[in-house]
Amino acid sequence: MTQALRLAERGLYTTQPNPRVGCIIAHGERVVGQGWHERAGQPHAEVFALREAGEQARGATAYVTLEPCAHYGRTPPCADALVAAGVARVVIAAEDPFPQVAGRGIEKLRAAGIIVESGLLRDAARELNIGFFSRIERQRPWVRVKLAMSLDGRTALANGESKWITGEAARADVQRWRARSSAILTGGGTVLADNPLLTVRLTDQPFTPPLRVVLDRRLRTPAGSHVLDGTTPTLIMHAASARITDNRFDQVERVVVPEQGDVLAVMALLAERGCSELHVEAGPALCGALFAAGLVDELLLYIAPLMLGDCALPLMYLPALTAMADRWSLRAIDQRRVGQDWRLQLRPGSA
Repeated sequence: MTQALRLAERGLYTTQPNPRVGCIIAHGERVVGQGWHERAGQPHAEVFALREAGEQARGATAYVTLEPCAHYGRTPPCADALVAAGVARVVIAAEDPFPQVAGRGIEKLRAAGIIVESGLLRDAARELNIGFFSRIERQRPWVRVKLAMSLDGRTALANGESKWITGEAARADVQRWRARSSAILTGGGTVLADNPLLTVRLTDQPFTPPLRVVLDRRLRTPAGSHVLDGTTPTLIMHAASARITDNRFDQVERVVVPEQGDVLAVMALLAERGCSELHVEAGPALCGALFAAGLVDELLLYIAPLMLGDCALPLMYLPALTAMADRWSLRAIDQRRVGQDWRLQLRPGSA
């Protein structure tokens, strides 16, 4: 199963909106077939593994990181393929919560006389597809906020200048987090201040370009902004009252979100569009609003060995606290040096 999970990781940047899945077919310790899901619309991991195994699949054990599908989508059911191949046993890491699967794959296999076991390395399998499980089980994407700050907790100078707080290695590291995401979200203020590209710049491996999303309530994004260039799918979210009188948004999609509870509406809308992992790169106002609303699942924090002073912009704008008991607690799930900077991966909750 560990080997199957490593195979699944090969689809980290390419399977959106589908989950990353790996499959190993073996007789005892002898592997006769292996595969992983590479892209949405292409064969699933089990199909590639069965093709490689051929007749040797008969009587074998299939190790799959996610419950085999039981329905016709863009590809036929993998449960049927495993039955037809004559495997004797299927070991599943995590059950699939997708409504059209959700135990039906296991039922099909058992109905055909195949021994089915589940739960082996379940936590690791769920972690690999943390956004997929969030979208299906919570009807919203896994929200990962990326921020870069100085040692004194500042993200930009008072005039808004922020290029560059971190070094080249940290900025390259961010590209991989962008690449694994379904969408990259920012606010209209960040577009006005920085004119970001919000694209993935990787040259060493394929990836599925994430959707660019701009929360621009008043449609203030100016003509000539990179996010309006039409080079990658882009969604501008705005209030119903916003009006435009020119064609600067012609190359992007626009959608109205409510002005009250808009961040919740944004999450629901993105989930409906198949967004599993949402990567947020925004200013202190939007990041603070997401955090205060309890919508931040993970904080990717890069810390540079420099100081910007107390007039510089803070990490987030958060409500004032009157008691230490009300503080927001985070636990570190990973910490490492990236070039001259440090990267902390944090999630809500006490250690």
